[in-house]
Amino acid sequence: MGPANKSQLSPSTFWLMGIPGLEHLHVWIGIPFCSMYMVALMGNVTILAVVRAERSLHEPMFLFLCMLSVTDLVLSTSTLPRMLCLFWMEAHDITFDACLAQMFFIHSFTAMESGFFLAMAIDRYVAICDPLRHTTILTNSRIAKMGAVVVLRGVGFFSPHPILLKQLPYCRTRIIAHTYCEFMAVVKLACVDTGATKRYSLSVASVIGSCDGFFIALSYVLILRAVFRLPSREASLKALGTCGSHVCVILVFYSTAVFTFLTHRFGHNVAPQIHIFIANMYLLVPPFLNPIVYGIRTKKIREYVLSFLRVKFS
Repeated sequence: MGPANKSQLSPSTFWLMGIPGLEHLHVWIGIPFCSMYMVALMGNVTILAVVRAERSLHEPMFLFLCMLSVTDLVLSTSTLPRMLCLFWMEAHDITFDACLAQMFFIHSFTAMESGFFLAMAIDRYVAICDPLRHTTILTNSRIAKMGAVVVLRGVGFFSPHPILLKQLPYCRTRIIAHTYCEFMAVVKLACVDTGATKRYSLSVASVIGSCDGFFIALSYVLILRAVFRLPSREASLKALGTCGSHVCVILVFYSTAVFTFLTHRFGHNVAPQIHIFIANMYLLVPPFLNPIVYGIRTKKIREYVLSFLRVKFS
């Protein structure tokens, strides 16, 4: 049954279109998306299990990594299962309340992801630039406070999104030209002036993204300066390798997020399928890459997993 163009104050359901123009490829697009989700699920759960089981990993870096893993699990699970239902079972309908809940989880946990990237960059800066005071600066109490600030910031700034949209009248089509309930895609369906609502969303996203991005970049510039001053070439290369992989993950997250933000603001001529595909990438790729880069490339986690597998299958 197709979507109805019914005028109503608060629609009971919306109709998720998917990727416009690529509907015939939805089944095939779902295969790599599902594969990435399964890797993200297994990788992040493994990191949480390993850090919980191994007391020697109860260090700032791994505690922040656990926070990032939880964020990745929530972020990917709030979008991928529903998206795969759309691709494989043509389940286009989503209730209004479920749509608002999905929107809240996507935007608030994206902000948390950015915040935890910043926290991990600060941890790496202290570990490399001031190693003797690393444990005294980043105590368990401070780590907990930093994590709480990141979570409260994400919840606080993005809780108004579903509340604002709940109050709007919807008298246009209920078709959302997207694979999930993205704020800007939903707000366009309202039949009143939503300029102030759009400005609030774009302002919050730009302030959080730019501030986090600036301090992450500053942290890694200071880290690189300290790395190049190390007397041992081997130590310098090891530190560069670790930081390089971290920077790659961060760049993937921020480049796709910035592309999506700029498309909403300026890119009216960007093809919808390109915009939607990139918007999916910044929800899919970081949760997929994070456990690979931060987990497999981390010696302690890699050794623990390998030793566990040897015992299990010996």
